[in-house]
Amino acid sequence: MGQGTKARRLADNEAMAKTRMLRVSPQKLNLVAASIRGKPVGKALNDLSFLKKRIAQDVIKCLQSAIANAENNHQLDVDELIIAEAFVGKNLTLRRGRPRARGRFGMIRKPFSQLTIMVRQIED
Repeated sequence: MGQGTKARRLADNEAMAKTRMLRVSPQKLNLVAASIRGKPVGKALNDLSFLKKRIAQDVIKCLQSAIANAENNHQLDVDELIIAEAFVGKNLTLRRGRPRARGRFGMIRKPFSQLTIMVRQIED
């Protein structure tokens, strides 16, 4: 009398990967995520490898994880995958400070963000 299996949140031709606690602001990460939305995964990996932003390497790792999930867990064809969704969310914010003039305190916020990449197999 165990619990039954839950239904998949995604369609049968989709796979997803999520990366949390990326040390970059969501606004900067969204610029990189917007550059790969809707592209085939091979072209997106190529574009990310030549991007000069530091966070591009973490986006590559998340995209490779989504591709591996599609291939190994859901038996999807890697050559027919496109990036259906790539969205960014906020995570925690470290609050640090710096002494300022006249006894005041300047707040420094160090934001974290999370990235979700969903790939979908398309039939040509």
